[in-house]
Amino acid sequence: MSQQWSDIVRDNITTLHGAALDEALARRFVLGDETVVVGDVTFTLRKPANADHLISEADYVMDERLPYWADLWPSSRQLAATLLRENGAGRTLLELGCGLGLPTVAAMRAGFDVTATDYYEDALQVTRANAGRNLGRDPHVRMVNWREWPADIGTFDMIVAADVIYEQEYAVLVAACIKRALKPDGEAIIADPGRVALATFHAQLPVVGLEVTGTTTTPYVEGKINQQIQVLRLRHIPD
Repeated sequence: MSQQWSDIVRDNITTLHGAALDEALARRFVLGDETVVVGDVTFTLRKPANADHLISEADYVMDERLPYWADLWPSSRQLAATLLRENGAGRTLLELGCGLGLPTVAAMRAGFDVTATDYYEDALQVTRANAGRNLGRDPHVRMVNWREWPADIGTFDMIVAADVIYEQEYAVLVAACIKRALKPDGEAIIADPGRVALATFHAQLPVVGLEVTGTTTTPYVEGKINQQIQVLRLRHIPD
């Protein structure tokens, strides 16, 4: 059920919360719940039961979009664990590619004022629903195309993203978006499982005026998944 959102549907669902939002999403997808343990915190995420059912030929023809947002990726778990250890009180945070919303929910729990963005309207509404389910409140949400970065979105104390650099083009776009939206004294945290485009991202950072200040690597093994999740911390290159 990956049909495009009409303006009427979008306007209606953004006013819904709690059970009403869940009911609206259930009319759009077959949903399932997943329990996610991050450190000593347990979250319950409601998500489409089968992401493959969301594939839209029209979306792919338009710009090769695929519904990766509807899966819970290991890098999202690691980013969420990292954010739970941060003190977000009084700080703003932007998530690039919020997907199901796990890092957004973790950041909100850590005290950040969060703006969750994605290229899929569905992802924004599922993220709202998951924040409401786990925390009883919503993040700010906004649909954002990295190729057409909105000039009015402002700047943030922290920018985060999990496993978004899976295309060479995205490596360049994400670096540019972070540069534009990160406050002068802000920090970005990027979690990546070692995608091929990560090397391009590293090469692009000094081009846009960013640098890596620290990297940690954590193994993630579950079933057939065996990844080394890198968490990069970035900042503006000092003048």
